[in-house]
Amino acid sequence: MRRPFLLGLTGCIGMGKSTTAAMFAAEGVPVWDADATVHRLYDRGGAGAAAIASLCPEAVPDGAVDRDRLKAWIAATPGALARIEAAVHPLVAEDRAQFIRAATEDGAPIVLLDIPLLFETDAESALDATVVVTAPAAVQRARVLARPGMTEAQFEAIRARQMPDAEKRRRATWVIRTPSLEHARAAVRDILAKIGKANA
Repeated sequence: MRRPFLLGLTGCIGMGKSTTAAMFAAEGVPVWDADATVHRLYDRGGAGAAAIASLCPEAVPDGAVDRDRLKAWIAATPGALARIEAAVHPLVAEDRAQFIRAATEDGAPIVLLDIPLLFETDAESALDATVVVTAPAAVQRARVLARPGMTEAQFEAIRARQMPDAEKRRRATWVIRTPSLEHARAAVRDILAKIGKANA
């Protein structure tokens, strides 16, 4: 049974990554979402909630991870983030592997893996190709600051943790620019056509 072509998708905050992932899904591509997986693992009864509870019980008051309490613990505890990553990353990796196995059994030719920290975690080494979604800095800033509750300081803090857009574009197989939905959708279809042709 042939493994699907594994295509990684990433992009800095506000670049249009989630919208682009939905475009791949609309073209029939199975999409695995790293953020959604963590949310599910952290929910009541999730393996991630149990893992966090073993590290910081007060961050899991009712069986689900309270993200504000977890952030406070991380901020106050040296090494906390590394301990969380050591406990949760294997769970995320197993979920991703299960998704790929299921897609393989279904005969999917391509699987999209939506991973915000794709390059930061060197996840591209396990992929066949990568896509970076990008937009001009002014557009990015406007999109993010339009989100409810988002402040300039929060935006800058998030951006500081992410690899610069220019570096992501340099490392990507393909770059999708998102000045308009039509432009992005055309780029998605073009990439899928190229992969299909190369793997026919």
